[in-house]
Amino acid sequence: MTSNFLHQLRACAKSKNHFMGKKLHAQIIKAGLDQWGILPNNLIDMYGKCGLLQEALHLFEELPQRDPVSWASILTAYNQANLPHQTLSIFPNMFAIDGLQSDNFIFATLVKACSSLAAVNLGKQVHAQFILSSFPDDDVVKSSLVDFYAKCRLLGDARQVFDSIFWKNSVCWTAMTYGYARNGRNLEAIELLRMMPVKDLFSWTALISGLVQSGDDIHALRLFIEMRKEGIEIRDPFVLSSIVGASANLAALDLGKQIHCLIVAFGYESSVFVSNALVDMYAKCSDILAARDVFNKIDKRDVVSWTSIIVGAAQHGQAEEALSLFDEMVLTGLKPNKVTFVGLIYACSHVGLIDKGRYLFDSMIKDYGIKPSLQHYTCLLDLLSRSGHLDEAENLIKTMPFEPDEPTWAALLSACKQHGNSQMGVRIANNLLSLKPQDPSIYILLSNTYAGAGMWHMVSKVRKQMAVMDFKKEPGYSWVELGKEGQVFYAGEASNKNRDEILGLLKHLDMEMRKRGYIPDTSLVLQDLEHLEK
Repeated sequence: MTSNFLHQLRACAKSKNHFMGKKLHAQIIKAGLDQWGILPNNLIDMYGKCGLLQEALHLFEELPQRDPVSWASILTAYNQANLPHQTLSIFPNMFAIDGLQSDNFIFATLVKACSSLAAVNLGKQVHAQFILSSFPDDDVVKSSLVDFYAKCRLLGDARQVFDSIFWKNSVCWTAMTYGYARNGRNLEAIELLRMMPVKDLFSWTALISGLVQSGDDIHALRLFIEMRKEGIEIRDPFVLSSIVGASANLAALDLGKQIHCLIVAFGYESSVFVSNALVDMYAKCSDILAARDVFNKIDKRDVVSWTSIIVGAAQHGQAEEALSLFDEMVLTGLKPNKVTFVGLIYACSHVGLIDKGRYLFDSMIKDYGIKPSLQHYTCLLDLLSRSGHLDEAENLIKTMPFEPDEPTWAALLSACKQHGNSQMGVRIANNLLSLKPQDPSIYILLSNTYAGAGMWHMVSKVRKQMAVMDFKKEPGYSWVELGKEGQVFYAGEASNKNRDEILGLLKHLDMEMRKRGYIPDTSLVLQDLEHLEK
């Protein structure tokens, strides 16, 4: 009877069928098997994997005698509920109350909790205890440690543990590959994939998603194509959402559409996180109608679904649409997150809804208990600056609970230039220059600010500083797609094969503009030239 219950409980845990799990629990109570043996621990495990943490905790606390398996089950339940803090906080009771020592399963669970929290020092303490324990060569714990160190960006430590594993399973290979990829060590990540004895979908997914997160979208796309050629069966849609994200980052609409077709062909269009990625991709590729169409087809929208379409509408200047979507979202009972408010305040900024932006910023704190990040303050600063409330914007920088970074000061400086407040602009520029910024574009802004104020000696100083730091500004560029070809135009270059035709057309348009009364605005020429030259 016990073995039959055991088999059924494990099946419920795997399928997350808590209804059947509760029925089995009732039958186990009737049979008098709920207090002793292996069934109580499996019940805790089943409840934890089904997301019923309170039921698991109640059963755990009612046990007359707990063993390491009981503790491993409840600690895993806390991890499953995404409560790693509680995992680590109740762990000392295992010694204090039950007088038990950790086994390999408990070590693996603790390492996972530290990994979720990126708790480096605590994770190292667990690692030290593991080495001094009776299980210092357990490969499962070592695989967890590889994942922990990789997620904490301690790749040297991760590789050291990885190399010490005698029987390397797919988990440790995948964790090490992902760690290299997401931290920009792409060649090492790809080399590790090539070394894998067996490359499955999850190995490829780890590498591809890691490359996308590190910003190497081109490499990610090439490896996805290679994976397809290898004939790897896509049994899980996560890799597809990563590739959709790469298309979004590259603003490659045609490629995104092709991936969308592949998603439909595989039958994954009903996956919420895939659909969310598609909404984000179409929005970033300037096809907001397609983004809305995908959004409308999502059956069970989560906060990411709503946030993606709200941010998309905001990026396209559709502030009223973004605010209306937010109201709809709130009516469904979903709570907005930090990213939602970034999109909303951003939307208000681009159409000058100052009072609404201020209200949303306050509402985020008072109504939803969200602590504003530096990004939220920067969005509010942008709203105030764009609308000409420069004094209020400067006061916000001085009073916010964050040390303002270079982009924050640069945003205010840019607004001063836009609104013609040269006095404040020079003051902000002096402050920013004293920080010795590392971004070349900020030096260009500083130079333009001083030039606009006629302070040519400061322009010379900024240019000399750029030369000393060997800064080179990347040229701006634009591109158009003509059929299957893309034409890229870089500022300051005229190497296009149709150069003469393009310049001829521009000259013709210039003549037509002058005939219609166009007068050049020489205030935009930030060089020390005579009026005619400007």
